[in-house]
Amino acid sequence: MVCGRKRGHPRLRPTDHSLRIVMTTDNDRASKFRGVDEPTLALIRISAAIAGSDEGTTRRVMENAVAIAENSKVEEVILQSYLFAGFPRALNAARIWRSVSGAAAPADDPEARHANASQWEKRGEQTCETVYGESYEMLRRNIRELHPALAAWMITDGYGKVLSRPGLDLKTRELCIVAACAASAQQRQLHSHLHGALNAGASVREVETALASLDDLVSSENLDKYKSLLAHVTSRRHPPRESVDVR
Repeated sequence: MVCGRKRGHPRLRPTDHSLRIVMTTDNDRASKFRGVDEPTLALIRISAAIAGSDEGTTRRVMENAVAIAENSKVEEVILQSYLFAGFPRALNAARIWRSVSGAAAPADDPEARHANASQWEKRGEQTCETVYGESYEMLRRNIRELHPALAAWMITDGYGKVLSRPGLDLKTRELCIVAACAASAQQRQLHSHLHGALNAGASVREVETALASLDDLVSSENLDKYKSLLAHVTSRRHPPRESVDVR
């Protein structure tokens, strides 16, 4: 006889973070985290799940978002996830979203046509400079020192072709990137994109809420570390940020 729990629902180890059962729904979470509106919160959580969770968790997060988030905006989050989580996770996320949303892929995407390639560099430079602000020139120099191809792709592919797409505003994109970096434990890039979210127009409260909303997708230890990192970032926004590591 099993006491204290129903048959068919085995107790999971608290340390087994990837298998943890979360008793609150994403709607409950939206009422708890008031610093960001519900549709944006859903996008932030989808971005984190794609970057750091298993397919079952990603499906659950997407199922909870279907009635909240706009389909086209979810698709933008999925598309940009290949920059931060790789093509395999982006493809899996798109497959899951097609399944749970029932929405077919668009028949065409003019923004993705190679005929736009001549615009990607200019758009990328503008978007990247917005995100990095005073650290923009240092970023370009540092990435160029890693490899000139990476420097070129960062601008044309990353910031021009993907992050400058008109389907989602830059502030929301950056909040989603913060979530993706947190979920995949990429602290160096998280540091840069905490600045980026603030430079793109997010308030400190919005960034705090974005991080706090990931409490079932990111370990408490890492979340505490990232909240401290945000406090460090906000304390250093005046004076200028010469010492920020942007690589």
